[in-house]
Amino acid sequence: MRKVIMALVCLITVQTTATADTDKIIDRTKLPAVAQQIIKKHFKGKKVAAAKMESNIISKNYDVIFTNGDKIEFDKNGNWTEIDCKRSSVPAMLVPTAISKYVKNNYSGSKIIKIEKDKSEYEIELSTGTEITFNKHFQVTDID
Repeated sequence: MRKVIMALVCLITVQTTATADTDKIIDRTKLPAVAQQIIKKHFKGKKVAAAKMESNIISKNYDVIFTNGDKIEFDKNGNWTEIDCKRSSVPAMLVPTAISKYVKNNYSGSKIIKIEKDKSEYEIELSTGTEITFNKHFQVTDID
């Protein structure tokens, strides 16, 4: 009986590992509607080089890479989780007002080139290389 149970555990482990992460190139029309609207509204004129769906047992997310190198990551619902604009700046409408004001008041002339968000914080990177972390109440918690 132990051998049967061990064999089942091994089989499930191998199967889970084999399907744990799958990356699939998709057509941009297969992105969630919210993601498509963000691209259409805030990245007009930029061509999509690739759209990718990443899925695993727990979650699904999407990556969109533009021909100029900019990249956006979306969660399963199409809400952005990371925007990386290496050669430009993050569209101002996508940056929370409190963060924009903080940067304007404390880092005049700097552009936000990257922003990440999760349930508890936002992290931005400025064109000067400075990285600033904000909590969910937009209070600065770290500057690097």
